[in-house]
Amino acid sequence: MGVGDEKGHHEENCNIDAKQKAINDWLPVTASRNAKWWYSTFHNLTAMVGAGVLSLPYAMSNMGWGPGVAILILSWVITLYTLWQMVEMHEMIPGKRLDRYHELGQEAFGEKLGLWIVVPQQVIVEAGTCIVYMVTGGKSLKKIHDTLCPDCRDIKTSYWIIIFASINFVIAQCPNFNSLSIISMTAAAMSLTYSTIAWSASVKNGIVSNVDYGPRSTSTTDSVFHFFSALGDVAFAYAGHNVVLEIQATMPSTHEVPSKKPMWKGVIWAYLGVAFCYFPVAIIGYYMFGNSVDDNILITLEKPVWLIAAANLFVVIHVIGGYQVFAMPVFDMIETVMVKKLHFPPTFALRFSVRSIYVALTMFIGICIPFFGSLLGFLGGFAFAPTTYFLPCIIWLKLKKPKKFGLSWTINMICIVIGVLLMILSSIGAMRNIIVQSEHYKFFS
Repeated sequence: MGVGDEKGHHEENCNIDAKQKAINDWLPVTASRNAKWWYSTFHNLTAMVGAGVLSLPYAMSNMGWGPGVAILILSWVITLYTLWQMVEMHEMIPGKRLDRYHELGQEAFGEKLGLWIVVPQQVIVEAGTCIVYMVTGGKSLKKIHDTLCPDCRDIKTSYWIIIFASINFVIAQCPNFNSLSIISMTAAAMSLTYSTIAWSASVKNGIVSNVDYGPRSTSTTDSVFHFFSALGDVAFAYAGHNVVLEIQATMPSTHEVPSKKPMWKGVIWAYLGVAFCYFPVAIIGYYMFGNSVDDNILITLEKPVWLIAAANLFVVIHVIGGYQVFAMPVFDMIETVMVKKLHFPPTFALRFSVRSIYVALTMFIGICIPFFGSLLGFLGGFAFAPTTYFLPCIIWLKLKKPKKFGLSWTINMICIVIGVLLMILSSIGAMRNIIVQSEHYKFFS
């Protein structure tokens, strides 16, 4: 190769690198790498403490005291451990950052298989959560309206979902994770606030007369399947793993201070927030209402009117932030394919079209299927359990190769067994519930 050829080759490589860098600087996950450790706290808290926390007393009523408390604590411990594994694996290959969940999957299972294992599950979790939040946001807006104005004309939930979606159409245009930090911080504060309202209003309400902590249903079969479905509700409550690598990708990283240090500090604070929200709501809510509690504790609480309306408003603000945190990795996937595979130019027009179509689709599905809550247990088991409870452990065993029957190997195998059982049982329980309740479902209600 002559000097001229070599020079031309070098310039070509530089052009490719510059083009690649320009694309990475445009994509939402890798656009900005200057996040602080507390960004990790806000984003993780917003992703974790979804409106699912309000269904925990109901899940407790299906599981009973002993199993309920044990499963809550076990889930908190296991998911914190698997989250630590993911934070550790982000930069386990020297000089390379695994910025997305599927990149970690590809590192473990190969280029093609890694994509097929991770992407479908991650998309089900993230798009499923966005649809749930559409319905939750719409229903909470309706609840505020009905609480503050009981004599006003009834407005269908569908219209409230459209109002909620219109806010998300605007906020979805935030270019990347770091531009969401204020929204995420507000959403995290709201989740702490409405969780506190839920348990403190329950305490003020006092224990209901003839409180019953026995099984909700008379038949053993129903009790068993309700228990299985409740496992899915708990799994749904721990969904932050699907966005954790994408959040860590926004952190700066040097040899002295790798990104895992600020990220882990943020995760610890987020998990303390999770404990502060989950345990009081689940335990106090169940203690006060027993098995008469609704699947949303705020519906069970009717008074004081202004406080319940405020709590629902906080839920709305929180799910706006939650929607954006879960949508961002999906935007990243779609925009990566559009720009890198289909060679669309990275422009505002592309971003605007992709994101508007996504918000419109989640809104449409939410309006069509307002009984999506019943699908929650199924989704929780089918997609959330693998990505949260055992996929990180399998990847850890594959990449780190700990000594067989050693401590690390044993802990991971236990987590995998628990996770697989959770996935199978909760999917069965939830599917049966969907079939049993199907005659009451109304599309476009």
